[in-house]
This record gives sequence, structure tokens and C-alpha cells, in this order.
Amino acid sequence: MSDYIPDFDEYLNNFIDSAIREDVGDGDHSSLSCIPADARGRAQLIVKEDGIIAGIDVAQKVFSKLAPDVKFEKLISDGTHVHKGDIAFRVECTTRTLLLAERLVLNIMQHMSGIATATNVYVRRLEGLHTKVLDTRKTTPGMRLLDKLAVKIGGGVNHRIGLFDMIMLKDNHNDFAGGIQQAIRRAQEYLKANNKKLKIEVEVRNLDELAQVMAVGGVDRIMLDNFDLATTRKAVEIIGGRYETESSGGITLDTLRDYAECGVDFISVGALTHHVSSLDMSLKAY
Repeated sequence: MSDYIPDFDEYLNNFIDSAIREDVGDGDHSSLSCIPADARGRAQLIVKEDGIIAGIDVAQKVFSKLAPDVKFEKLISDGTHVHKGDIAFRVECTTRTLLLAERLVLNIMQHMSGIATATNVYVRRLEGLHTKVLDTRKTTPGMRLLDKLAVKIGGGVNHRIGLFDMIMLKDNHNDFAGGIQQAIRRAQEYLKANNKKLKIEVEVRNLDELAQVMAVGGVDRIMLDNFDLATTRKAVEIIGGRYETESSGGITLDTLRDYAECGVDFISVGALTHHVSSLDMSLKAY
């Protein structure tokens, strides 16, 4: 992930705390009413659908935070292609903790595994080409780092983490700034004045806007937004390797390789994180 992200352990601790507060309220009364405080239990995570598994290491952190004396046996690593019936891990701790953590662990792992599985499908479609699949900021609020971690586990590449780790001049920025060239110059001046070292990416909507960017220069990546294939090939030719190139907008799994064969360095796909089905799995006593 980006060098600019907050400490992941701190993020995860805060995320778990928030999720537990949301779920437990003033107590898990179902477990408190019928499970003795000192009772211990064992459970295992059973995969119920083929795909790429993700979130096992996060699940271990959830259990370790809630039960420091937990016994966690990881049987499969994140990024493994799993099949229905596979067992990902076994865990032993107080029964109340097992029941407390069950839904949170499943929610995380099903969601992350769905993203990793979808990402891997896109990545495999580009085998043999240099083009990389990028995610976007179209993520689940509060779960962005987990969403982006899942993309990496699936073989994809993270774009910027948030608004803070890259300057990305999109159409609205350019329009509000009075044009692409003005937006680029102001961004360059801003970085110099504030002694910041951030990459600059600029979005272009047509070849005229591309020509304006090439005239100013001083950017790191150019996003070709909603270009058709012929115009993409022309744009890549014009850029000539002087800047990184990214295709975005309306690109589907069916057209992904066609765009990659135009020579772009990256293709960003919002569907990796905002249009994904969870991978089915369950946590059962054994």
C-alpha cells in the first residue's frame, strides 16, 4: 500500500473497536444468558465457494485482540485459491468470545475474499501483458484499507489510498481551476510551497486536453477517461512513454485486454470494490 497510510495496526484496532461497539451495544445478551463465562470452545472456518481467500490474517488479529490467550491455527494463507469444503483456520478461546467475534470475522473475510476473487479474474485476463489492474476510491466507508488490502491479495495494484497521498486532477478540478494547464501549474506551485513530494495525475477527456497536458508537462501520470480503443492507441503514441498512462471509465472484463493491448500502463476498475459479491463461508464449532 501507499507509504502515506496510517499505521495499519492502529487502523485495525480502531476498526475492530468500532465494529464491536456497533454490534454489542450494552452486551451480547444471547451469549451472556446461556454460556458460562469460563466455557471454552473451538471453531473452524469452512469455505463454501471456490475463490481467492483473503482476510485470514485480519481474522487472527480480531481474535487476538478480543482474546489474548486465543489459540489460532492458520491452515491456508491469504491469496490461496480455495475450493468448497476447504478449512482456512481453526480457533480456540472462550465460547463467548467465539460467538462475539463470529459475525465480524465472517463479514470481513467474506467481503475481502469477494474482492480478492474478482480482482484475480481481472488480473488473469491480463496475463502476458505489462498492464496492471488498479483499484479506486469506490470502497466501503470505514473499510477502505481492508478493501485495498484485498485487491493486493488478489493480485491487483492499489491506486491512491485517499485524497492525501496523490494529487489527482480530475475533470471537476480542471474545470473549477479554469482549465487543465492552470490546474497543473497550481498543483506544482502548491507542492513546492508546501515542500510536499506527491505524484501528480491528471485526467483528460479528449486529445485536445491531452495536448494541453503535454505542453505544460511536469506530471507523473495521465488518465485517459472514457477513451475508445482507437483514441487510446493514439494517446499512448502521443505520450510516448514520457508519462505513465491509465485507462479508466466504462472498461469491462470483456474489453479489459483490448485496452491493455493499446499499451497503457494501468487500467483502473471501480467494480473491484463497489460491485462485488461476497465469498460464501461459515464459522462452525467442531
